[in-house]
Amino acid sequence: MTNEQVLVKTLDFQLDIQSDNEGLLYDASLEARRVYNETIRLAKQGVDWDDIPDRVADDADLVKNTTQRVVAKALGAMENYYEYDDFGLPSHTKDGAYPLRANYEEGYNLSLTDDGDVSFRISAKPYKHVKGVLEGDDAHLDVLKTALESDEWKIGTAEALFHNDNAELHVNVTNTEQTVRDKQDSRTVVGVDVNEDNVALTALSKGGVEDTLVIDFPEIKFERHRYFTMRKRVQNAGKQSMHDTLEGREERFVRDRLHKVSRHIVEWSRQFEKPCIVFEDLKEMRDSIDYGTRMNRRLHHLPFRFLQFYTSYKASFGGIPTGWIDPYKTSQRCPLCGHAERANRNKKRFKCRSCGHQDHSDRGASVNIAVKGIEKHQDWNVPALNSLPQVRKVRRQASGAVDAPTVTHDAVRGYQTDGIVGVSD
Repeated sequence: MTNEQVLVKTLDFQLDIQSDNEGLLYDASLEARRVYNETIRLAKQGVDWDDIPDRVADDADLVKNTTQRVVAKALGAMENYYEYDDFGLPSHTKDGAYPLRANYEEGYNLSLTDDGDVSFRISAKPYKHVKGVLEGDDAHLDVLKTALESDEWKIGTAEALFHNDNAELHVNVTNTEQTVRDKQDSRTVVGVDVNEDNVALTALSKGGVEDTLVIDFPEIKFERHRYFTMRKRVQNAGKQSMHDTLEGREERFVRDRLHKVSRHIVEWSRQFEKPCIVFEDLKEMRDSIDYGTRMNRRLHHLPFRFLQFYTSYKASFGGIPTGWIDPYKTSQRCPLCGHAERANRNKKRFKCRSCGHQDHSDRGASVNIAVKGIEKHQDWNVPALNSLPQVRKVRRQASGAVDAPTVTHDAVRGYQTDGIVGVSD
């Protein structure tokens, strides 16, 4: 039996408040905290929970819908916690500002502007509104704009809150027609190895390796270095405004390329039966990087997180689940015999010192990621891997088309490259 999950996403945005009402939003957050703690106090006193919302609302300086949502959150917490501090109060009463919770079109509203932005209006207090424009990740803005224009999407509750003294809005959206299959119901696992200048993909099923692909995007590395050089020059010349302009151009260029590559990954994965896309969990990688100033700068700017996120949300739109695995030794382990040693890998060349297997190093890593994905997320066994198909490489152009591949490392023996027709964007 196939388990499916309704596609629900929480989108995070920063609030660019156009008026002097940020103080109003903060005051409302403090009032929300008071409402929350008052609900806890009344529940502790034994007041009937059905009577608490009306009693709290009588004194609350918040719109009715927000008060109801905050009270419901507090009562939900009371159901889950039973420990109390020395003063007889629940240990989960709140300090500081507390998020304003509201239903769409009751406590807050969103709309598209003529400039293509998303404007907001939050009912912070009765007859007092906070207005402005949402800012944030392009991917989250894309999802929200789609939700505002499509009947397939339903915009739900949101929370206005302060994070590190910055005002934010977290919006829940649900796709009413699209579902995401449970990871455990997959028949194919696609391992994705993200690198500085390419992404390697391997599709692994019960029958073995279905296909493998390496997508090159060297222009990201090249353009980042070029923009870095230009920014250093204008910074040394004292032209900070030009520095910020160049930084914005670089960011837009990189994100545009990553959107195209992530779309290619999802479209390639669609061809297989019930695919699940698996990534390495690289959250802690940057903390351990220390290879000198120049190399640290390059590695800290690798597009791991953005490419993984763009691929994940595009995959979910197509009903494809995603998973995460521990990256330990995925780039050093031989996909055929399992021998793991740092000396096995030399740039793009992999040669196992145990069995002699030679491969494109990034392709080998993607096989290992797929294997770990099966071991973690599936109830079927990893198939025996006695041989691997030829490595196929493609390179994306700025237009989104795919070039015929070129061999970038002639020293690599034991694999070949050939071309495929890419997905146009």
